[in-house]
Amino acid sequence: MAESWKEEGEVEKESLDLEETDGHTRTGTLYTATAHAITAIIGSGVLALPWSVAQMGWIIGPVTLIACAIVTYYTATLLCDCYRTPNTMHGKRNHTYMDVVRSCLGPQDVFICAIAQYALLWGTMVGYVITAATSMMAIDRSNCFHKKGHKAYCSTSGNLYIILFGIIELVLSQFPNLEKITVISLIAAAMSFAYSFISLFLCVFKLASNHTIQGTILGGRVGDDISQSTKVWHAFQALGNIAFAYTYSMLLIEIQDTIKSPPPENQTMKRASLYGIGVTTIFYVSIGCVGYAAFGNHAPGNVLTGFYEPFWLVDIANVAVIMHLIGAFQVYGQPIYAKYEDYLSRKWPESIFLHKQYRVRHPFSKTAGFRFAISKLILRSAFVVLTILIAMMLPYFNAVVGLLGAIAFWPLTVYFPVTIYMYQSKIRRGQLKWVMLNLLSFVSLLVSALAAVGSIADIVKRLKHATMFKTRL
Repeated sequence: MAESWKEEGEVEKESLDLEETDGHTRTGTLYTATAHAITAIIGSGVLALPWSVAQMGWIIGPVTLIACAIVTYYTATLLCDCYRTPNTMHGKRNHTYMDVVRSCLGPQDVFICAIAQYALLWGTMVGYVITAATSMMAIDRSNCFHKKGHKAYCSTSGNLYIILFGIIELVLSQFPNLEKITVISLIAAAMSFAYSFISLFLCVFKLASNHTIQGTILGGRVGDDISQSTKVWHAFQALGNIAFAYTYSMLLIEIQDTIKSPPPENQTMKRASLYGIGVTTIFYVSIGCVGYAAFGNHAPGNVLTGFYEPFWLVDIANVAVIMHLIGAFQVYGQPIYAKYEDYLSRKWPESIFLHKQYRVRHPFSKTAGFRFAISKLILRSAFVVLTILIAMMLPYFNAVVGLLGAIAFWPLTVYFPVTIYMYQSKIRRGQLKWVMLNLLSFVSLLVSALAAVGSIADIVKRLKHATMFKTRL
């Protein structure tokens, strides 16, 4: 017995020593990892789910929601096992998604992964700005309708709200890394629960007041309000919306790199993924299906914009969306900051501009204060400003969400996790598991291609009738 305890102590000490070898002490737990996961998964995509189900109908819509959840969780478990190379307690840590690809695949795959991952992260930040502004405008409009009546003209511009959101993110972007925004991430996760519950409640209330279930087996009917081509493009776009709603893999390794051990990080991260994806799937299926049952084939692109009463509850839901997206914007932005700052630091290791730290003392404490580098202050601020400007130019919620889902789903959620797992597990060509994993990859590629076509077609159509830098609701 004594020897057994000694061995456990030695293993724990060895593991703790290993924590320090890369100069990074990890403090993350199952709870913080789950919070980060929920914050990363639940985002603007949930608000588009009733519309997405409406484009495919009562059979294909719910099946797609559940299928995407299963695929996302399965590939997430594969990716968790690739955090260390090889997958043992003493394996080399891969701190980012790209590090995993670099450890197992060639430079060409690293380049493709970099384009897909960072395009998605940045695109998602753009989408979050659009969604936050939409929620702010929805609050303004619901209050207008409450005061003047539902027949009043209550159009509102979103540019001011986009700028206000950008100012908040300019401040938060100066937090040094993902671990330092854990509190913000926890608040954001709580807010995601809040507006998901409220959205579901409002949909249930509307469904009950209708006294009948809306919707059809195959979604919107051609000839009623839409043409055949529009229905096809919207159905493809809906695939991208649902895929985007489950987007998570591109942040999984970064989240896993915050977890302390023992137990092994992959075990903790698999449980965090199960809890995160499981909870969000319950919300997604509930909101998507109940929202469709309530609105039918005329479900709005953002479900909260379909409600005006009770105005105070709708306002609370939209405020929760805004607070969630404030945190989620940083969860997606921190990996981008870390990547280009690491590149610049290695390229110019002696640069004072990049490396010199300044400290602003806290007025009520001699020890506390805020440290910053001029480079971070300037470069991060410029990045946030550029993101805000792009959001002003492309204020198309559903189309942008669908395109982001198309970009992410096959390469990041399926192809790289599957390919890396097969490499690390030494699965031979021709084995049953090899065949099944490649079949999964091919079907996912087809889904991504269809989603991209539908979303691009919708964006092109909208650009013909749009005015740049004029976001209205």
